[in-house]
Amino acid sequence: MTSPRGFKDRADDSLLTLIGDIPELVRNLVIAEVEAAKKWAARTAKDGGWGALWMFAALFVLFWAVPVLGTFIIAGLSSWWPVWLSALVVFFAMLIVTAILALLGILRFRKIGARQNPVQAIAQDVKEVRDEF
Repeated sequence: MTSPRGFKDRADDSLLTLIGDIPELVRNLVIAEVEAAKKWAARTAKDGGWGALWMFAALFVLFWAVPVLGTFIIAGLSSWWPVWLSALVVFFAMLIVTAILALLGILRFRKIGARQNPVQAIAQDVKEVRDEF
């Protein structure tokens, strides 16, 4: 007989039957934990890759912001008002873009630390089983 969730009702099974099922249950548990570890590693690698990409993009934009600042200083010292004003506007726009890209990278890296890894899950499972006995 099965329960509404699809699990087999083990209440009437003998002790030897239950003991005989232990190797299969342990095998299934190990396989499930290995699969969870693989998924965790894949998600962590993906988030790390995206975080690194956003940080690279922020550094790329910042790299090009330095010549804009140089243009601002040169134009401000040797030219008319609209030239240096436009250079200043471009410089601050580049800084805003840099801040947004860096924030996206930081947020992606924080997702890595917030996720529970499989080792923590196993430790929690062992603790719960230990507390039952």
